[in-house]
Amino acid sequence: MRLLLAPFVLGALLLVALPAVVTFAVAFTDWNLLEPAAFVGLENFGMLFDDPILHGALLNSLIFLAIAVPLRLAIATGAALLLHRPARGRAAERSAVYLPTVVPDVAFALLFLFLLNPLYGPLSWLGIEWFTSAGGAMAAIVIVCLFTIGEGFVVALAARQELPGDLDAIARLEGASRRFTLRRVTLPLMRPTLGLLAARDLAYALHLTFVPALVVTGTGPDRATFFLPNAIYEAAFEDLRYGYAAAITLVLYAITIAILLVAARSVSGRRFGLGR
Repeated sequence: MRLLLAPFVLGALLLVALPAVVTFAVAFTDWNLLEPAAFVGLENFGMLFDDPILHGALLNSLIFLAIAVPLRLAIATGAALLLHRPARGRAAERSAVYLPTVVPDVAFALLFLFLLNPLYGPLSWLGIEWFTSAGGAMAAIVIVCLFTIGEGFVVALAARQELPGDLDAIARLEGASRRFTLRRVTLPLMRPTLGLLAARDLAYALHLTFVPALVVTGTGPDRATFFLPNAIYEAAFEDLRYGYAAAITLVLYAITIAILLVAARSVSGRRFGLGR
């Protein structure tokens, strides 16, 4: 068993643990790759509080989370509820929901760059200023990210299929409508899994915006779609401020860990009958 786990452990150490340790060390330095790194202590973290561009990126990320995560969760859950019963062609329908998730992010972003083009894009007839207004640009990023719900769909589908098959029959015998059964039986039983899925999507969506914002809207107009991952990219690869970029990355780590800890505490409370 230990031998089978070795590749996973090695990959986690090389791809997760080691970069995290290096990022933590670099965050306390002033380093531009051209000169030796100089230790500056907490100076990079102090600059985080005085950086209006970073504050805007944080606000944009929070706005995106507030809009996109509930929509992604609702669409994934709705698709799971619609496609959980066996039927002819059901495998193809489920594959169609999951398929956009395996498409490379850049390819998917380029596709929407064409679809939303105001001159010749198929969606230009809607009259929405996708690239020249703050609201339109944010809507474009949200729309791009709504199609990559494959993993959430699979989890929600598994949760729905784990429910006892007798529930619907019993509800019909009691005279309950489908809407009542969905609202009072099905969704409450799926709630713990959906709660974990929401927490996972909150953490995932923090990083999801980088490619769409960079390729589709160019983080514009006027930084309206400039998010935390874009702030890290700009600080590191455009300004060559790797210490400051590492400090922003640690803030992103901290937000992600906080979300996961809240989710773990919620699951622990429910498991022992403490959560409501």
